[in-house]
Amino acid sequence: MNATSKKINLKNLRSDIDSLRKNLLNINFQKSTGQLENTSAIKKTRRKIASLKTSFNQQRGKQDA
Repeated sequence: MNATSKKINLKNLRSDIDSLRKNLLNINFQKSTGQLENTSAIKKTRRKIASLKTSFNQQRGKQDA
């Protein structure tokens, strides 16, 4: 992989993390208003964010090295 594709990949990961954070915020609002039916969505979204952040930091570390 060359440097430009790594930068693009990092940008994609960052945008995915941001969109999942917005989704998590909406899920939490639904929970607080009693509209959330699928309560496991909170846990799944939090874990997906953590996984993407781990990948992001690993790739950023490789890029810096």
